[in-house]
Amino acid sequence: MNSNAKAERVVLYRVEDGVAVVTLNRPDRLNAWTPQMEVAYFEALDAAAVDETVRVIVVTGAGRGFCAGADMDALRGVGKGSTWEGSGRPTTHALTIPKPIIAAVNGACAGLGFVHALMCDLRFAAAGAKFTTAFVRRGLIAEHGCSWVLPRLVGHARALDILLSGRVFLAEEALSLGLVNRVVAGESLMVETLTYARDLATNCSPAAMATIKSQVYRHWDDELAPSLAESNALMARSLREPDFREGVASFVERRTPQFRPLAPGSKGY
Repeated sequence: MNSNAKAERVVLYRVEDGVAVVTLNRPDRLNAWTPQMEVAYFEALDAAAVDETVRVIVVTGAGRGFCAGADMDALRGVGKGSTWEGSGRPTTHALTIPKPIIAAVNGACAGLGFVHALMCDLRFAAAGAKFTTAFVRRGLIAEHGCSWVLPRLVGHARALDILLSGRVFLAEEALSLGLVNRVVAGESLMVETLTYARDLATNCSPAAMATIKSQVYRHWDDELAPSLAESNALMARSLREPDFREGVASFVERRTPQFRPLAPGSKGY
């Protein structure tokens, strides 16, 4: 990661037990998104992607919020003709990271913060956490790929409700919509999220997880026949891999598997 002090302040990064924890760190502004945060966030994801000790990534926010959306001071500047000097990477970059990314939504998740939560593979939320797209209430459209991802998660009618109204809804409704995977008490959110992440890091093959993530996103728009053909080819390949032999051996021997780390640049099998 870049050692720039400003970037380090707005995004925190630590690795423990095979899990990289990426924390948006502007708690006094509910972690409102800035160009500097964007640069630091994608640097953190890229660092985790190539670190062989990292098998799962958790994204959360410092303080009371996950991310309240784009910082209004930065938006005012854009509205007056200045540019957003960020990373140049699309929000969908997270979908290309070959490791599971779990959003631990600890509080307000709005606008651009909502989009970045969508781009994570799984979402755990604190009870009562507030969600909103907000775009339409700022005179904006469905931004940064959310018009593609959201309908696939919750269906078109529900996505249109969320996007057209820009209304606020709570984690409990988000769970019923299929937007989040799990809702837990706020004080237990990180404990439960990290427990889940560590289970993946300990017991699941990094190469298999990378391949599965790639399959799911690529097959979203494919027809059944080509998806099935590719999956069958990947299955045949995986049966020849050391991880398959280790997975079977560890099950028979009733021990923790010792799967290989994902090599930098690898996308799985």
